[in-house]
Amino acid sequence: MGKKLQGRVALVTGGARGIGAASAAALAAEGAAVLITDVLDEDGERTAAEISSKGGRIGYRHHDVRDEAAWLAAVGEAEKRFGGLDILLNNAGIFALKPMSETTIEEFRHMQAINVEGVFLGMKCAIPAIGKRAQQWPGGGSIINLSSVAGLTGASFAVPYNASKGAVRLMTKGAALECAQLGYKIRVNSIHPGIIDTMMGQKVMDDLASTGAAGANEVRANMIALHPLGRLGVAGDIANAVVFLASDDAAFMTGSEVVVDGGMTAR
Repeated sequence: MGKKLQGRVALVTGGARGIGAASAAALAAEGAAVLITDVLDEDGERTAAEISSKGGRIGYRHHDVRDEAAWLAAVGEAEKRFGGLDILLNNAGIFALKPMSETTIEEFRHMQAINVEGVFLGMKCAIPAIGKRAQQWPGGGSIINLSSVAGLTGASFAVPYNASKGAVRLMTKGAALECAQLGYKIRVNSIHPGIIDTMMGQKVMDDLASTGAAGANEVRANMIALHPLGRLGVAGDIANAVVFLASDDAAFMTGSEVVVDGGMTAR
């Protein structure tokens, strides 16, 4: 059986570590050439080298997702290095846990600039490139935006994050409808992870523990208890969903919310 993404090219933002790195590795394992981008250059180069050592066609580029010129350069590099672009994973994002009364407007705007404007710019800059090759694939091109369960339900002390991930959810739907109406043959879907056991997920738990309300072990146990399946997610759980949405297996899915949360939002 052939690889699901043989011949395709993917761009993965925030690909240096965590969900982005796992997704880049999974896409490469299914045959895609992958350009990973990030601002964490040392981690990004290391991740690219690890994927390359396993036979993956991979590259790394420094990339600030708030910068439209940087987006155009990243898309251009994917086309120049690998011959085109078929898949965009808008994964780069930040998180902060803080009461609204202590959150500055600058902090709020910084989160929206990365989590919202970065996704908007990614779609804007990548759609023309993805559209050039979309007709050759049964399922067309694919854009996958990382939202969160926080884009579906509220969370205390995370109002700016809620705002950003809710925006990603609805931008995804709008972009999906627009691409369909314009005949681009590009599917646009969002993924909504629960709490994932990555460095960012650990930071959430560390921040909660730092309030003094509970110790680190109790915080972790409480986070696990939020998930009916009885564990935190791992980066590979999300990477599997990324590969599915990138592939022709999801050819009839656009504007969808793929919730990968161990049952967290089913309660």
